[in-house]
Amino acid sequence: MAVVDAGGNLVAHVRMDGAWLGSIDISINKAFTARAFDTATKDLGDLAQPGEQFYGIHASNDGRVMIFAGGIPLERDGQVVGAVGVSGGTGDQDQAVAEAAASAF
Repeated sequence: MAVVDAGGNLVAHVRMDGAWLGSIDISINKAFTARAFDTATKDLGDLAQPGEQFYGIHASNDGRVMIFAGGIPLERDGQVVGAVGVSGGTGDQDQAVAEAAASAF
């Protein structure tokens, strides 16, 4: 799980023992994506499919854009102040953990 600030900079990261090494980068990039576009990565993924308005967006920002579930912007008083990104489970699991983190925020 990764947390970024309003500028998309990593401020916290934790990795569960035994989690995939690849999940480190993915969780950080999910948080970055959620903040960079102020939208959940799951929703961006829907808009990034062939024929949709953001098709190909995953190739932007040096490949940092993640277009699958698990990244959610964090809001306070109607302003996006950061984001959380989760990786390591199924898409549904990553989304559920990210939603719980955002709710706790």
